[in-house]
Amino acid sequence: MFPRADRHVRRAGVRPRIGVPSDRVMAVYRWEIARRIHEERVVAIVRAGSAEAALRAARAILEGGIRVLEVALTTPGGLEAIRALAGETDGALVGAGTVLDAETAVAAVRAGARFLVSPGLFPEVVRAGHRHGVPVLPGAATPTEIAAALEAGADLVKVFPASALGPGFVRAVREALPQAPLVPTGGVGADNAAEWLRAGAAALGVGGALTRGDPAGIAARARELVAAVRAAASGGT
Repeated sequence: MFPRADRHVRRAGVRPRIGVPSDRVMAVYRWEIARRIHEERVVAIVRAGSAEAALRAARAILEGGIRVLEVALTTPGGLEAIRALAGETDGALVGAGTVLDAETAVAAVRAGARFLVSPGLFPEVVRAGHRHGVPVLPGAATPTEIAAALEAGADLVKVFPASALGPGFVRAVREALPQAPLVPTGGVGADNAAEWLRAGAAALGVGGALTRGDPAGIAARARELVAAVRAAASGGT
């Protein structure tokens, strides 16, 4: 039997499973969150000039059908945006991006972040995230960095900048490291999502190609991306 984690879950801002009676609160384990990211196949990245702008973009993304998103903490008021989204988005996963140190990692989890993303490998972020029960996606750009991230305990590895590497890089790394769950980020969009997934990507990180413009445009691009990913998953092009 696993120990009850009710107190830990509430402190970390992780919601109990919907439909579980209050006297049998269950933890959502970090491997379940990582699996959900893989199943959804898209992590939308929100980077904005204010918390209000981030919330507008995030809500449009959710309206467009994407269910996993991260708010980059380069966004002024990013933690407040995460807190607001975590309180209003049943069924969606909200994470924190650009997490660079353990203190920020803990603050993000307490604000309601369900996963943490970094542009590089910061072992203290991995340790802090795991201590609080959430998966961590450190960034890497070489096979050595990917291997180091896995050795440090990465749940998935953000391949960044993907635009400078190409799908062939993911395919080649997966041949040498088939166990590596790679999430290419940077230069990924609806037009090339299928190519990245065919190369072996576990999920896709999509930012600027998705979040520019007004909420209606963001929602439309989100729907287009979801459709492209579903088509690729079903064997379409």
